[in-house]
Amino acid sequence: MVIQGPGSSKIPLPKKFYGYATNCGVRKYRPDLGVLYSELDCVATAVYTKNTCHAAHIHYDKRILPSEKLRAIVTNSGQANTATGSKGDEDNLQMVTLVAEKLELTPDQVASASTGVIGVHLDIEKINRAIPELFLNRSKHAGSFATAIMTTDLSPKTCYLDVNLSGGDIRLTGICKGSGMIHPNMATMLGYILTDAKIDLKWAKKILPEVVDRSFNMISVDGETSPNDTVFLLANGASGVSVENSEDQKVMLQAMNRLAQDMAKSIAADGEGASKLIEVEVQNYPDEQMARKIAKGITISPLIKTAIHGEDPNWGRIYSRLGQEGAEYELVSNCDLYLNKIKVLENGAPVPFDYYAMKSGLSEDFITIRIDFKSTPSSVKAWGCDLTKKYVDINTEYN
Repeated sequence: MVIQGPGSSKIPLPKKFYGYATNCGVRKYRPDLGVLYSELDCVATAVYTKNTCHAAHIHYDKRILPSEKLRAIVTNSGQANTATGSKGDEDNLQMVTLVAEKLELTPDQVASASTGVIGVHLDIEKINRAIPELFLNRSKHAGSFATAIMTTDLSPKTCYLDVNLSGGDIRLTGICKGSGMIHPNMATMLGYILTDAKIDLKWAKKILPEVVDRSFNMISVDGETSPNDTVFLLANGASGVSVENSEDQKVMLQAMNRLAQDMAKSIAADGEGASKLIEVEVQNYPDEQMARKIAKGITISPLIKTAIHGEDPNWGRIYSRLGQEGAEYELVSNCDLYLNKIKVLENGAPVPFDYYAMKSGLSEDFITIRIDFKSTPSSVKAWGCDLTKKYVDINTEYN
């Protein structure tokens, strides 16, 4: 279940988790400082951007995570605190310390995240002044925090799942932000996966990269990879239900994959200036890594993205991309290609299709591309969006 926009305020947080949000004055009209807080110690881990330039919050989080005693995450929006030198690290620690003191925690129980314009320091004075008001409004729902972490996002992004394990029911709640600088291997996005299940830290460290690899690492908006982006996993055990055995682990992993993929798709659909969500499925290719490369290559291609925006059924651009990504010609020459479920290529050769039916389908806001290589049974999916003039407008006006 994915809820965006007004419905996001109704998404419940797991047991003993709370959200806080306020405006500290960086943004004019909406919250720009938020905290997620657990009454109980959390097993916590994170996955970070593959960009070798890291934001100050990543320097800090890597020192305290993984952890079995994390209690909170503070996040500011509007100021990335990236390329800010040693002062950026000092400012980040000061923000963390302010939150820790208010919650009567130690700083190493509070993680941090920042998003916004690169090269801009945190406005610590504004954050300090906002801390008392921040903790006046405690919420059991995800919406206020989700709004506080937005940058160019058009709407807050939240979702949840209730999951039945052998010992009872647990809840998974996802919160994320991201709209531009989105590209596989973690780009300008922040993700928070919260659960009241009891999870072993070793297992949490193992599964989070797997979940991220099949979700956030399979989306692209513009091919840019940001220094800030992070996905957190926090489990506080408040439900009293443990992930106890291999069957529980299987169910939990499936639920986390579904949650994370829904989160990732909501980011792709809200790409800066986007009007269409594109889903690419590569079926039955014998090499999974190459299948992933093909799927992601299609989502990033400006030629394909602009064709989709123009509602132009130019499947030749997709065919060309198969070879550009290194697909074996023998497999390409036998593949079937579907655009919005309409077959345009069979056994590597074009087939007639209803042009007007295709044009009508391409006017929708959800577009599918499927390539079936008819070899080893497999399926890989990636998500992206169309490329519009509005994307240019947003990014020329961002500062």
